[in-house]
Amino acid sequence: MAIIKQLRLATLAAALVGAASFLPVAPAQAQALGGSSGQTVDTIAAVVNNGVITRRELEERVSLITHRLNQQNAPVPPLDQLRQQVLTQMVLERIQLQKAKEDGINIDDAAVQRTLERLAQANNMTFEMYRARIEAQGVPWSTFTGDARTELTLSRLREKEVDSKITVSDAEVANYIASQRGPNAGQTNDLRIQHILVKAPLNAAQTDIEAAQKKAEGLLAEAKGGASFEKLAKSNSQAPDAAKNGGDLGFLAPAKLPPEFVKAASALRPGEVNPELIRTNDGFEIVRLVERRAGQGTSADAPKLVQTHVRHILLRVGDGQSEPQARQKLLDIRNQIAAGGDFAKFARTYSQDGSSSQGGDLGWISPGETVPEFERAMNSLQDGQISEPVRSEYGYHLIQVLGRRDAEGSISQQMDLARQAIGQRKAEQAYADWLRELRDTAYVEVKPSVMGAQ
Repeated sequence: MAIIKQLRLATLAAALVGAASFLPVAPAQAQALGGSSGQTVDTIAAVVNNGVITRRELEERVSLITHRLNQQNAPVPPLDQLRQQVLTQMVLERIQLQKAKEDGINIDDAAVQRTLERLAQANNMTFEMYRARIEAQGVPWSTFTGDARTELTLSRLREKEVDSKITVSDAEVANYIASQRGPNAGQTNDLRIQHILVKAPLNAAQTDIEAAQKKAEGLLAEAKGGASFEKLAKSNSQAPDAAKNGGDLGFLAPAKLPPEFVKAASALRPGEVNPELIRTNDGFEIVRLVERRAGQGTSADAPKLVQTHVRHILLRVGDGQSEPQARQKLLDIRNQIAAGGDFAKFARTYSQDGSSSQGGDLGWISPGETVPEFERAMNSLQDGQISEPVRSEYGYHLIQVLGRRDAEGSISQQMDLARQAIGQRKAEQAYADWLRELRDTAYVEVKPSVMGAQ
């Protein structure tokens, strides 16, 4: 399914990054590519709410996908399977276009023109040269602009219905940044602590120290027995914050708290009172842990976004290689590397990725630059460690982390990057959920004869 979506969106997505070789041939031209649409009676393939997808539209799209897969020397699924995938994608597209019409989304000619001009610039061409290039590939310009209008419509719809509703909290950003540091780096938590101070300076008379300790022990017993810590603090604490805040220090980084408080909190669950008095230079302290949260990253001491130097070996599934075969082959390679083999050499020999010529080296990867499955596995590895085979949409990976470093830029810039990465992932999940809901509420009837069409 993923490859079909990629090919359908190639008009805009691939062209914007200069991948002119992926520009799609218009469905109207599929017959000229050797498709079977010339022999297809134009009957209904599927009913979608108050609209239809015709057999001719379906077969032209199937022919288009087949042509592009052949151009890329990629394996072509069995025809029935491909037809089912294409029809599913067309149904989702049609439902979204219907929803966009209901929402009053309309892409004017000026917006389409601006997009086409950006496509030309992205391919280092003038607008006239770009148009000639498209038409030379056998794609009528009117069809190409129609595809651009469709993609802009779907993009505008997604922005309105999904992306604009995504929010990312500061806590999510801090947790994300901390998660990038890998297993060697501990996560720094801010602590919210309440305390009650009974003063007894170290240079006080022994009788005063003993009296203070006795009073503190009584307060500790009450706190452990379930009495309101806030009321105890307001009535008894001799700390400056007692009357105003009930002994609540708010969230503070460990570096800004007394070391004795941090040590005590490390053994407490939120809501628990430390079972022993804490002796400090000022007196006896009763401490309660209110809550923990990931460090907020608002100061120079905050965790920084981490880049990972990583390499991998990728084996794709399909074209004669099954999932078990790909996984077992990587396990065999992993064992050979563990026995002294050269990772880079195996990558050059076996990896089915563009990085193979560099020994599988992907360079320094920032958060959000890889697919989630790859990133999760990468973040769990020690430096130098090699993963078990990891499945992603591209196949199976053998991953090795070569090192980590703090990303360049200010804390604010790093937090912005993290927020973007989190937002993108949340948006992708929300979009998938929204599409399922949209599909579930739509009336779709696939004609029985479609899947057996020849």
